[in-house]
Amino acid sequence: MSRIFLLIALTMLLPLAQADEFNDKIDSVFSVIDDASAPGCSVGVIVDGELVHQKGYGLANLELDIPLDGNNVHRIGSVSKQFTAMAVLLLAEEGKLDLNADIHRYLPELISYDSTVTINAMLGHISGMADYDYISGGEEGDVDGGLNIKSVAGGPFRIGNEDYLTIDEFYDVVKQASLRHPPNQEFAYSNLAYFLLSMLVEEVSGESLREYAHRRIFEPLEMTETFFSDDPVEIVKNRASGYRPEGDSYITDMTNLFWVGDGGLHTTVGDLAKWDKHFYSPSIGNNPEQLMAQFLTPNSDLPAFSENSLYANGQAIEEVAGRQRVFHGGGWLGVTTFYARYPQERYSTIILCNDVSLNPYGFSEAIDKLYFSE
Repeated sequence: MSRIFLLIALTMLLPLAQADEFNDKIDSVFSVIDDASAPGCSVGVIVDGELVHQKGYGLANLELDIPLDGNNVHRIGSVSKQFTAMAVLLLAEEGKLDLNADIHRYLPELISYDSTVTINAMLGHISGMADYDYISGGEEGDVDGGLNIKSVAGGPFRIGNEDYLTIDEFYDVVKQASLRHPPNQEFAYSNLAYFLLSMLVEEVSGESLREYAHRRIFEPLEMTETFFSDDPVEIVKNRASGYRPEGDSYITDMTNLFWVGDGGLHTTVGDLAKWDKHFYSPSIGNNPEQLMAQFLTPNSDLPAFSENSLYANGQAIEEVAGRQRVFHGGGWLGVTTFYARYPQERYSTIILCNDVSLNPYGFSEAIDKLYFSE
C-alpha cells in the first residue's frame, strides 16, 4: 500500500509510467548496497511537500538481520546544526539573547578571547573558534596551541567511542579552548562553537537543548520521533545502528559521547519531511515568516564550503546548474548523512546512512540528475 501511495503522490507531477520508472531508477542508485548482509541508507525524496519515495536499503541491525524500511531512527551528525541554530534564533525572537552580543555575556566562564565573538559569528562558523583537533591532537600528534588533553591511560584523548566525557566535563574542557584565529576573517568550521550554542540555549532558557527544541520545534511540527540524544544509555526504538567496514565484513561503530548542538539529533525520513514542509509554510515562532527569512539569511558574506557558497544558520546555500540548493551533510562514527533542498523547485532529498563508508552526497546528486532529467 505504501508504494501505491508514493506513486499516487508522484503522478500528481509525472505520468504513472514515468513515476514508476523514476522510483525504479532510484532503486538502481542504491543497488550497490547488499540488502541481505550490509548496512545501508534510509532515503526520502520530496516533491511539493510530499514524500514521493521513502525506502530503506540494507540492514538497520546486522546482528538481528533487521532491514532498513525507510522509517528507522538515525543519528544525523552535523545536519543537526540547523536545528540548534533554529533554537538560538527562537530565543533571540523571545528577547532572551542578542545575536550580535559577545558570547561571554551569557557564558562568562569561557576563557577570554581578547576579541568580541558574537553568537551570529558562531552560527556562521566565522567565530575563529577551533574544532575537535584542538581538544585532542590524537594519532596525528599534538596541535600547536591546542589543549591536547589526555586519556586516563595517558595517551591522546580519543574522541569517538574509546574514551568518555560527560556533557559537563566536555564543557569544562571547551571553556579553556582559545581561538584558532581572530573572528570575522574567514569561514572555519567549528563543532566546538555549535556545542557552545547548546550551552547557550541551556543558560538562557533554563532547559537543555533537548527539552527546548522539543517544546519549541519538534512538538509543534509533530516531529514525534526527533530528539537531541543527550543520554548515552537510553533506549531508542527502531534505531539504525552504526557500522564501518573492516576487512570483508563490518564492525559496530557507535559513539559513546552524547553532547549535542554540533550533532546528536536523532530523527527519521518522515520527520525530516515535516521539517522540509515547514520551510514553505512556516508555523513556529512569534512571527513565523520573519523568523524563516532570518533563518535563511547568511550569517556573513564570507565564502563557506566553496567559493560560490554561503552559510546560513546550519545550512549551506549555493547555485548548482542554475538552481539554488540549500544543504548540509553529516558524518560521525557509523553515520553519514545528507539533506538538500531546491527551494524554487520544491524538491528535496534526504539520505541517512548507517555505514560510514557510504557517500550520501553522491547518492543525492545521482537522484537529482534523475529527477531533473525527468
